[in-house]
Amino acid sequence: MAAFSIKVNGKTHQVDVDSDTPVLWVLRDHLKLVGTKFGCGIASCGACTIHADGNAIRSCSLPISAVKDMSLTTIEGLSKDGDHPVQEAWLEHDVPQCGYCQAGQIMNAAAFLEKNSNPSDEEISQAMNGNICRCGTYIRINQAIKTAASKMS
Repeated sequence: MAAFSIKVNGKTHQVDVDSDTPVLWVLRDHLKLVGTKFGCGIASCGACTIHADGNAIRSCSLPISAVKDMSLTTIEGLSKDGDHPVQEAWLEHDVPQCGYCQAGQIMNAAAFLEKNSNPSDEEISQAMNGNICRCGTYIRINQAIKTAASKMS
């Protein structure tokens, strides 16, 4: 095991883990940030999406040794009071059903909208491709992203 220093949600943390430990498990097991979910373990479903230097990444496939100086943001750090435009739009459109994938969906959408504040339907579909919702709330997800985009621009 080795000691790693990582910056998560604006705070620096020291963790003693194996170098190949996925960031997801560091977040959940060591830092007790459980909003980021385990879905598939192979970076295919998007439930574990977080931001690394503002980019959406799958934390289940990123080893802690690769983090280095990255600044990580989890769903808990996206906004102080749940008032990020994407979070507000999610509530406005009543997006979640079971809710399991929603943190990953929100984190992916937030990173996407930081780069494209006026996306087309096709761009939204492409950006969100790979974030799986077993409940099938894709129409509401897309509507919420459009609403968030209008609030952010």
